[in-house]
Amino acid sequence: MRDAFVRALMREAKNNPRLVLITGDLGFGVLKPFWEQFPSQFINAGIAEQSMVSMAAGLARTGRTVLVYSIGNFPTLRCLEQIRNDCCYHEADVKIVCVGGGLVYGSLGMSHHATEDMAVMRALPGMRVFTPGDPAEVEAVVPEMLRTPGTCYLRLGRGGEKCVHESPIPDYHAPQALVLREGTDTALISGGGILTQTWEAAAILEKAGVSCGVVSLPCLKPLDTDTLMTMAQRLRHIFTVEEHTVIGGVGGAVCEAVAECGIPVQVHRIGMPDTYATLVGTQAYLRAQYGISAERIAQRVMQTLHG
Repeated sequence: MRDAFVRALMREAKNNPRLVLITGDLGFGVLKPFWEQFPSQFINAGIAEQSMVSMAAGLARTGRTVLVYSIGNFPTLRCLEQIRNDCCYHEADVKIVCVGGGLVYGSLGMSHHATEDMAVMRALPGMRVFTPGDPAEVEAVVPEMLRTPGTCYLRLGRGGEKCVHESPIPDYHAPQALVLREGTDTALISGGGILTQTWEAAAILEKAGVSCGVVSLPCLKPLDTDTLMTMAQRLRHIFTVEEHTVIGGVGGAVCEAVAECGIPVQVHRIGMPDTYATLVGTQAYLRAQYGISAERIAQRVMQTLHG
C-alpha cells in the first residue's frame, strides 16, 4: 500500500507544483523516488511530529496542499492537538498519512499499534477519513483525497498487501462504498487493510454454504449510507470488520447509520475488544489472537448465524 501511495502521489505532484510532502524522518526507502524527482516538494521535518503538523498548517495557508507522513500513531495521537487546533479548526489543506494502521508493526508493541486512530480522527469536526483496503483502492483514493478541501486522514497498511481488486478502480468519488461481492445471507463490511481477511473469510463461508457479501469502505467519513442501507434492508445480519477497537471505528460508524435509519438489522462488530494488545508478534499472529484473521472471522459469522 505504501508503494501504491507513492505512485499515485507522484502522478499528482507532476501536475501540482504546490503539493508538498513532509516526512517525520522515516520512509526513505519507499519515498526515495518522490524526493529524487521532486526535491523542492519534499521536506524531512525530523522526529518532531508536532512541529511537522504545525509546519504543514502554515504551508497550507500559503496555498499549498501538504501531506505529512509517518508510521502508526506518530502522525495522529502524538500531535493530536496540532491536528485539531492548527489544521481542522482552520480547515487547512493538510493530509495526515498514517502508514501501518492496525497491527502492522505488531512486533514493536502497543506503542506502534494504531488501533484507536479511526475513532479519534472521525471525532474531529471537518476531518475526512479515508481507509482504502488494498493497493488498488489506495491509487483510487489518493487523487480524490487531494481534490478534497480541508484536512483529511489517510490510513494505509505497510507493504506487500495483496490486491483484492482484479483491475484498477476508475474515477472513484468519496464516499462511495465498494461492493466487491454480493451475498444473500449476510455481508462483511470493512475499512482498511483487513479487507484481505474479509475477502478470504467470505470464500471460507461460501464453502460452508453461506452466501456472504463483501463491502469495502475506502472512505469512512463521510459514510456512504445509501449503499449500506440498501444492503441492510435485505439482510437480517451484517458484520463489520476492522483492525481497530470495536469502539468508534467502522463498527461504530455503521451502527450509528443503521440506528438513525431505523432498519431492523443486527450489526455485529468484529475487531479488537476495548483493550490494548498485550501480545507481541507478527501481524498475522496478532490478527489470529484477536479474532480478526480470515478463519476467526468466518467462525464468528457461522456461530452467530447458526448458533
